[in-house]
Amino acid sequence: MLSGELAGDARAVHREVSALLDRLNISGTLQLTGGSSTPEALTKGDIDLHLRVEPDNFVAVLARLDEALSRTNLDAWADTLAVFAVTGDRTIELAVTPTGSEHDRRFCVAWERLRSEPELLGEYNELKLRAFGTPQYDSLKSDFFTRITTP
Repeated sequence: MLSGELAGDARAVHREVSALLDRLNISGTLQLTGGSSTPEALTKGDIDLHLRVEPDNFVAVLARLDEALSRTNLDAWADTLAVFAVTGDRTIELAVTPTGSEHDRRFCVAWERLRSEPELLGEYNELKLRAFGTPQYDSLKSDFFTRITTP
């Protein structure tokens, strides 16, 4: 599925999660990321959000999110990355990073490049077509993102 087909749903999810963050008194910058944020990107139909928070607030934000959401992708968690599942009609994940951290830069740089460099987006889509659903998919995708975000 092309991400453009998800645009309306993605915007609605962004509004809902933004309202949840307000109720939890969590400040930060919430943005769409992943395939649903990039026109013409292939997506499996999920919606990914990225919450960028001040480094000094990172641990406290995670504690507040634990009150309302379930942790997911525990194997991806790191000192500067946490991922939560958001309840919805489709798979929705919220990645949380301290602003300026390694993972924050990885999210921001990767998706900025994919939105602005059609040849990279084509390579990303080809990777999805070729490898999605295979045991190698996660490592191939990680290698791709490392390559396009390493200076």
